[in-house]
Amino acid sequence: MKTKHLKKAVLAFALILAGSTTSFAQCDKPVMLISSATNYYNAKGELQRSKEEETIITLTKTQVIIAPGNEEHKMTGDIKTYTCNWATPYKDGKTVVTTVFTDGGKSFNATVTIEGKAGKVTATMEAAEMPNIKIQVVADKFE
Repeated sequence: MKTKHLKKAVLAFALILAGSTTSFAQCDKPVMLISSATNYYNAKGELQRSKEEETIITLTKTQVIIAPGNEEHKMTGDIKTYTCNWATPYKDGKTVVTTVFTDGGKSFNATVTIEGKAGKVTATMEAAEMPNIKIQVVADKFE
């Protein structure tokens, strides 16, 4: 009887480990999210405005690049912290990075959260220097 319980425990552990390995393997890969609109929210989460523009967010293990609308306004930041946990790659889960973006000679501390719920993937940026604004895009596609 003990052997049967031990086999079940080993099988359960193997399944958890396999799921974790899939999540970690997916987290090590660079990703590019492409969106056709950028939404601006206030601190209460109320939509303030929406702008039709192609935004490309590129995330590697070491860097975040956000290019909203055009190359002239591209923001680049080295990743300071990186957490990644996806049950289903880019459908259900979350990646959170902190960075210091540089944009036109200015720098600001930001948190970028890429989150998937029910197959919908969003990327939200919050900056310490702009506490009343959250910028969010919904990914139309990602590579």
